[in-house]
Amino acid sequence: MTGPPHAPCSGPMKKLLDSPLVQRALGTAIGGWMHLAAATTRWEYVGAHIPEALRRDGGPVVIAFWHGRIMLAHAGWQAHSGGKATSTLISHSREGEVIARAAHTIGIATIRGSTAKGGKDKGGADAMRGMIRHLKTGGAVAITPDGPKGPRMRAELGAVQLARLTGAPIVGLAWSTSRRRVFASWDRFVLPWPFGRGAYVFGDPIRVDRRADDAAMEAARLAVEAELIRITQHADRMVGAVPVEPAERAARPLAEAPAA
Repeated sequence: MTGPPHAPCSGPMKKLLDSPLVQRALGTAIGGWMHLAAATTRWEYVGAHIPEALRRDGGPVVIAFWHGRIMLAHAGWQAHSGGKATSTLISHSREGEVIARAAHTIGIATIRGSTAKGGKDKGGADAMRGMIRHLKTGGAVAITPDGPKGPRMRAELGAVQLARLTGAPIVGLAWSTSRRRVFASWDRFVLPWPFGRGAYVFGDPIRVDRRADDAAMEAARLAVEAELIRITQHADRMVGAVPVEPAERAARPLAEAPAA
């Protein structure tokens, strides 16, 4: 989970975000807005029995939602998960510090790390181990499969890898609201306004066999992608909004899953 769309930091803005005080203040303000928008939206839920059944089961869950829908993803999950311990992956960056503060404000723990372009590791291996440990305690981990930089609404393998290694089902989440602004960013980030009419949709759980080979992993990735597109566009239509479309699909080779 990462934050709202932003231009690359430069000059005064970069220096401003270097300040821990500014990071804390901005993150707390974003978290407060998330609370306000969630509390004042009139929600309709589809598939709420899915997280409720998983809560009764007591096992781990990988939660997946698109990067552009991070602002209110917590609301429906917290309403139906019975207080299941939930953590989210956030990058090591200036913006990441802000979003980590926002996540803590809304009651979500954080696991820090990411992999930069060119394969440069930025805590990604440690983050993966942290997510696996958390899942093996029966917790939930939230992931944006198209983050941190897209392409929009095209899933990478991270959620599928976690599901294979831990046995946790992948559950897609989507929300939309009638009062919102959609940014012209790569992820078409949705900023909710208070006092709207909202829809929250849970997807059918997707499980990945621990013995899954490359072909099975790719099939699971495509299933996660298709389900997230379906429920996100369904949520948009429920509130009368124009559905956000995914980016054009890029050709990609089969990716090898990590060893268990």
